[in-house]
Amino acid sequence: MHFVIIGGDAAGMSAASRSKRNHPDLEVTVLEKTMDVSYSACGMPYNIADPARDIEELVVRRAEVFREKQGIDLLTGHLVEGILPAEKKVVGTTSEGQPFSFPYDKLLIASGASPVIPDIPGTDLPGVTALKSLADGRKIKQYIEENQVRRVVVVGMGYIALEMSEAFRALDLDVTMLKPNPNLLPWLEPSLAQVVQEELESHSLELMFGQKLKAVEAYSGGLRAVCDDATIGTDMVLIAMGVHPNSAIAGEAGLELSVGNSLAVDRKLQTSDSHIYAAGDCADAIHVVSQAKVWVPLALRANRAGWAVADNVCGREMELPGIAGTAVFKVFDLEIARTGLCMHEAVAAGFDPVGVTIKTRSKAHAHPGNTTIYVHMVGDPKSGRLLGAQMVGREGVAHRINAPAVALHAQMTVSAFGESDLAYAPPFGPTWDPLL
Repeated sequence: MHFVIIGGDAAGMSAASRSKRNHPDLEVTVLEKTMDVSYSACGMPYNIADPARDIEELVVRRAEVFREKQGIDLLTGHLVEGILPAEKKVVGTTSEGQPFSFPYDKLLIASGASPVIPDIPGTDLPGVTALKSLADGRKIKQYIEENQVRRVVVVGMGYIALEMSEAFRALDLDVTMLKPNPNLLPWLEPSLAQVVQEELESHSLELMFGQKLKAVEAYSGGLRAVCDDATIGTDMVLIAMGVHPNSAIAGEAGLELSVGNSLAVDRKLQTSDSHIYAAGDCADAIHVVSQAKVWVPLALRANRAGWAVADNVCGREMELPGIAGTAVFKVFDLEIARTGLCMHEAVAAGFDPVGVTIKTRSKAHAHPGNTTIYVHMVGDPKSGRLLGAQMVGREGVAHRINAPAVALHAQMTVSAFGESDLAYAPPFGPTWDPLL
């Protein structure tokens, strides 16, 4: 059997490696459009923040290791441009311009996602970039070093925008963040979002809400970001407006698409074609709370889905239960975490939710080094179920969020979760944990 995989990052290489472990004689071909595979994309902002670190440190496993030690036919510089389900083959072009065609018995689409780039003048200018691939990371580090960058405009205020703004401040760059909407992190409970905003402002970030980027212009040896009500001089523009799934060729092949134009898959990661699977940032998932299809491109799901595809291709039936949308990120000295549904997501899912927000301590009251933790929880008064949780604090947030995440997978009620026997010691929390 010939197992062909489109995409050589988290989901694709997880599937390739596991399938060869399951069946060493399986013929596995991976087609990756770039020259990079298997790297820590999530680590790029922290690497960019430190000029002394080589960005190649983020490579987890080099292409030759997959080829030589695992027997995977990993072909970099191979852009797949078409899927022909009736003929069970994929076609495309190499980076040298040579056409290629590969037949498959089973196909995995792990094509990932691409940054959203607005259709405005100037996004092709030097110094205007996004951050998604390792090549993007190299480009940003090199541009900062070679062009004496002193000021950056960041377009967007999501995870990547916030992490990169911190990285730029670590390099002592002036940072202005733009967003067309009036709210920072609209999924976050407003009082918690205010804590995050104050943290950003305390590190001298300029936040400009209600400003849509209209154009980027070359000006006097630098750039100008032209917005609704302002024009900002800058040396560099980072566009961090989110991502969209790379699903175009799948849609053209007649495969069913889902929320946000992601690929629709079942619990076995199978698409509407029984011979084709999809996993990673290009595919949808089922939310364990709402049971609705969602598109939440995060790393753990990509790796887990790649494993599940490999098992199913190799005849070991595997179904994934879904995701809770659990995420955590760092903004300077704050940790921000979430799992499950926020209030407006719960309403959209058909619940009539209630929420509560508390402010408490990270350690026992007399223990030195106490800091504040904010917790927001959402529940369903009709069924008693826990629907979601959010946390913001300077410590004790990142791993604490895993407890309500497990509770959501178990469909626990608020009452049952409140009776959970959570760990206590003065250096780590009060007797009554903030979640309790």
